[in-house]
Amino acid sequence: MSSTRVALVAGANGIIGRKLISHLRTLDGWEVLGLSRRGGSGSLAVDLLDPAGTRAALAGVGATHLFYAAYQDRPTWAELVAPNAAMLENLVNGLDEGPLEHVSLMQGYKVYGAHLGPFKTPARETDAGQHMPPEFNAVQQKFLQRRAAAGGWSWSAIRPSVVGGTTLGNPMNLALVIAIYASISKELGLPLRFPGKLGAYDSLLEMTDAQLLAEGTVWAATSSQNEAFNIANGDLFRWRELWPKLAAYFDLEVASPLQLPLTTVMADKEPLWTEMAAKHGLAASYADVSSWAFGDFVFSWDYDMFADTSKSRRAGFHSYVDTEQMFYRLFDELRRDHVIPGR
Repeated sequence: MSSTRVALVAGANGIIGRKLISHLRTLDGWEVLGLSRRGGSGSLAVDLLDPAGTRAALAGVGATHLFYAAYQDRPTWAELVAPNAAMLENLVNGLDEGPLEHVSLMQGYKVYGAHLGPFKTPARETDAGQHMPPEFNAVQQKFLQRRAAAGGWSWSAIRPSVVGGTTLGNPMNLALVIAIYASISKELGLPLRFPGKLGAYDSLLEMTDAQLLAEGTVWAATSSQNEAFNIANGDLFRWRELWPKLAAYFDLEVASPLQLPLTTVMADKEPLWTEMAAKHGLAASYADVSSWAFGDFVFSWDYDMFADTSKSRRAGFHSYVDTEQMFYRLFDELRRDHVIPGR
């Protein structure tokens, strides 16, 4: 085993990958390299759908630990399988002849069918893969299990809930959805209405702080072999209780929930955002702060959305985060970085 661990983080520009890279760089004994399609500072630019190009780009990298958080979206669940399976396979194939020790696969509650409708809660790791395919997460995990056995390295599968972070230009950033929605509501002199399904206002949910997720991911990659772990903040909430508190953070009143498809009602708000940016000195474009389709997806969950995280605690990972305080911290960071207006 190498005395220095070399981490390769795929999906380096995402809400998960960026925080994982920053966390790894605080730890002794790690060299860290990011990987994404666009590249960037300290990251390789690699098209993971190109097998030969991927192998050539990885020559000499010498990764001991692959943290895989890359993802490509497609219009249907069936269409997600081929590209997302191919990207992981091409990347692992490009590393497998080197000093690889562990591959960490980022998944989520889709392995429990959470995206399809009401599912068994609390979801336990053993509940995965019990719904009808197609499901790219299951295909990816089966590939890892097969290749790990042949290659002599280990794997872990990490399953967070909705991830809380501040990364811009990401299609799945709920904290940013709420912050921008609230900021625009305030600019228009409107109360903060919950825009999802009425049943979603009372469902039980949980979230996963991006920093907590980074810590749990590294813990699993260095403390376990061939295991899956649910990683979440450790508390549950209902929007009915949390929404008024989030509104108060923005000094907004709360009105009754009203289902407002954000992809529709926010489609014409770019000119307003441009005016707000000039007025308040904001640094981000409307495209960079728009994750409306994801907001509509999350706010449509009129069923419980949470998992059992006791397996990770029994195995030794004991960190937790207060979700209400997480939102306030993320909003503070967005204000500090001039993404949303200050008080």
